[in-house]
Amino acid sequence: MNTQFKKGVIELCVLKLISEKDMYGYEVVQELAKYIAIGENTIYPILRRLTKEDHFITYTVENPGSPVRKYYKITEQGKGRYIDLIQEWDTFIDQINQILKRGEIHG
Repeated sequence: MNTQFKKGVIELCVLKLISEKDMYGYEVVQELAKYIAIGENTIYPILRRLTKEDHFITYTVENPGSPVRKYYKITEQGKGRYIDLIQEWDTFIDQINQILKRGEIHG
């Protein structure tokens, strides 16, 4: 699969997860890994970029006996980005389905 396309889809998934609840980075990785082969080296740059673009804000939480965790919280701008990407995704899927549903495959 095209790397840029995959990164765009992963960005959409990250926005979706964090729109549901605040999450820390490794938690995002673990959740996505349930569905797709993904690693920290892919997720953390996306989290940093989305934070820099004001789609997320961050805050830290200290837990006794655990390292300090940086949580990501979606902003209004991030919610808007998520809605835009969902609309683009839906349009893209509709277009692809129109192609795939055309006629029979001839061998």
